[in-house]
Amino acid sequence: MNRFLDLELLDDQTIASLLTTASALQRDPISDVLRGRVLGLVFMNPSVRTLASFQSGMAQLGGSSFVVTPGQGSWGFETQDGVVMDGTFAEHVKEGIPVLAQYADALGVRCFAEGKDLATDLAEPVLGAIAAASPVPLVNLESEANHPCQALADWKTLDDLDVPRDGKFVLSWAFHPRPLPLAVPTAVVTMAARRGMDVTVLRPEGYGLPAQVMETAAQAASFSGGAVRETDDRAEAMEGAHVVYAKSWHAPAAYGDVEAEARLREGLRDWRVAEEWFGVARPDARFMHCLPVRRNVVVADAVLDGARSVVVQQAGNRLHVQKAVLLEMLGGRDT
Repeated sequence: MNRFLDLELLDDQTIASLLTTASALQRDPISDVLRGRVLGLVFMNPSVRTLASFQSGMAQLGGSSFVVTPGQGSWGFETQDGVVMDGTFAEHVKEGIPVLAQYADALGVRCFAEGKDLATDLAEPVLGAIAAASPVPLVNLESEANHPCQALADWKTLDDLDVPRDGKFVLSWAFHPRPLPLAVPTAVVTMAARRGMDVTVLRPEGYGLPAQVMETAAQAASFSGGAVRETDDRAEAMEGAHVVYAKSWHAPAAYGDVEAEARLREGLRDWRVAEEWFGVARPDARFMHCLPVRRNVVVADAVLDGARSVVVQQAGNRLHVQKAVLLEMLGGRDT
């Protein structure tokens, strides 16, 4: 595997192998299988879990890593073709990435969406430019419209919890003071559909996921035996749910329009996950979130601190699945 950019680009056998390796690494985490190997991490946007888990993972496998934060301690990276570089950015990815690749055996990059134009962000031009420039294996640490590391960790979490492959998975929009990128909801809805789950996207009017995202998820479901639909009826969505995964995202029709987005969000503060939401769910229904999460804005303390919440377990699984990806790219391991 030379690229880990989108879970949907991997076949079933590869995903199953990564999950098996991740579980083995969880049981037996320390080795020197990647001794002498170096991972270069390029963070064009902030990180806590992704940064810490990849650096810890390389160390546990006997390798090492370095971190570059363009524009914060290093030159800012330009990504557009044909641009006259007389502004803020001093280095282009066409030179910067190949240079870093000479110092590392693999690279990881995080590049958030600009949030100005939906079609542009869904096309992922920054990730595409970096992928084209990288001669070494490349990992998507979260791009404009995808987060495969989170999706793979969430899949492992569902397996660890013995959530049925055909169980009911609710991806719910949640209130947030500002619109957030589509990367996590895009990755998660497709992951759950690919796993074969009965997926419901619960959202207020105006916050349906983009048609392109829903079409990809529906296609994944068609191959796995799952299903994907969306609704604004909370009771209908929650009935019999095994999992509720909360996340906020842009309203597609107001994408890039701050004032229009703010108007749509008015009166939606009740879209905060609370214990009463689970009244018609399964008694053992779980709550998931990718973190960071704003307490008592996105989700109530009672849910986040209660037995339903598996958010810390999800974050822990980031380490295990990412180590599996690194081994697939850079080494080998008997599982």
